[in-house]
Amino acid sequence: DSYSLRCAPQVHGMVWDELAQTKPILENEINATSDNPLLFADRKRVIHGGNFHAIYPARVCDRLAAALTTLATISERRVNTFMRTEKSGLPTFLIEKGGLNSGFMMVQVTAAALASECKSLCFPASVDSIPTNNDQEDHVSMGPGAGLKALTIAGHVRYVLAIELMVAAQALDMLAPLKTSAKLEKVKATIRKRVKFLKEDRVFTPDIEAVQEMVGSGILLSP
Repeated sequence: DSYSLRCAPQVHGMVWDELAQTKPILENEINATSDNPLLFADRKRVIHGGNFHAIYPARVCDRLAAALTTLATISERRVNTFMRTEKSGLPTFLIEKGGLNSGFMMVQVTAAALASECKSLCFPASVDSIPTNNDQEDHVSMGPGAGLKALTIAGHVRYVLAIELMVAAQALDMLAPLKTSAKLEKVKATIRKRVKFLKEDRVFTPDIEAVQEMVGSGILLSP
């Protein structure tokens, strides 16, 4: 099997570990004191420090951006594998009447485009710094940029994962009467409540939006 299948536990495990490691750092920073200067009324002191420097969230967001992009790229590769007859044994593009129908061909193109955009957003913002304010602010975190890129990538990844789930549901139905695990059958059933089996070409936008909402809500983790 392709590495995107054989190595899924290792790659997905890395992403989970990154999420687990970065969450407490972000929570600490969100709840930290970042004022400058710090005012100590009881001692009548004003102390200028560097608590405003956002290097911690900047570095964490750069890590999240890279980890989530890795998840998007391996997901897109599995989408591609589902539709290759020589790999899956299923009809090309997961449609019975190929030629008359394009099936999931352009859906895979969408996943590839989103994964590629994630890659282009992965340059770590936190390694960049241009001095400003007459060189007084000579090293900055670029934290807002790092955070915005991570949020953008997270949004893209939700759609890539939604596409994989939608394509996987189609592939599993085509393998009937064979079944997957009980838990994954429940996931597929949940998807089928919103997305019908593809018999002929249709507009996919409502389907993709429906599944990405499921991904975002977490309902598929405990269907």
